[in-house]
Amino acid sequence: MGQKVSPIGMRVGINRNWNSRWFANDQEYSKFLHEDIKVRKYLEKNLKDALLSHIEIERFKAEEGRDVVVKMFVARPGVVIGQDGATINKLKKEVSKILKGSSVKLEAIEVKNPDLDANLVAQSIARELENRASFRTVQKKAIQRVRKAGAKGIKTAVSGRLGGADIARTEGYKDGIVPLTTLRSNIDYATCEAVTAYGRLGVKVWICLGDKVAQKEDVKKGDKE
Repeated sequence: MGQKVSPIGMRVGINRNWNSRWFANDQEYSKFLHEDIKVRKYLEKNLKDALLSHIEIERFKAEEGRDVVVKMFVARPGVVIGQDGATINKLKKEVSKILKGSSVKLEAIEVKNPDLDANLVAQSIARELENRASFRTVQKKAIQRVRKAGAKGIKTAVSGRLGGADIARTEGYKDGIVPLTTLRSNIDYATCEAVTAYGRLGVKVWICLGDKVAQKEDVKKGDKE
């Protein structure tokens, strides 16, 4: 059996940061962890129409309790805000109930290019599969879109009862370069599920956005100057 590691977890601390950023003692740790899970589940459920990519949660110590900043990366920030801010105020009330005793701030951040975001590409493939589109055509179209948007490479895989077959299998496609074991490469990875009449299909997407080493060197040069 192959020993597979998440390309994102492998790069945390090298060219990626944690999606939850806070420090807690032994008593608070489990409480914060469960709160984070509940917040993510609630927002993922309620922000499907906004095309949610991912959520980042930061906690800061305050005089009373903690200040919590929840950053929602979406392709349609207008859907999150709503008319006169009605939707985001409702979300803030519900998140405040989950994060009792904390001051909550919600931020809707726009994903500039959805075709370069692995989560959004995986979600779009899953949606088309649910609408009975061909799994081969869907993957090939997604690869064309991502490459046209400027990615160095992309790899996709769809697993399950493809085309209603009795035996499940995996079929995927690749274009360009996707160096998963090269840590300086900025690889975005995501999984998603499509609920079809024949059962669930698993979707995986890897997108290579180039190297991040050059950016780090530029920062170092700027510090020296």
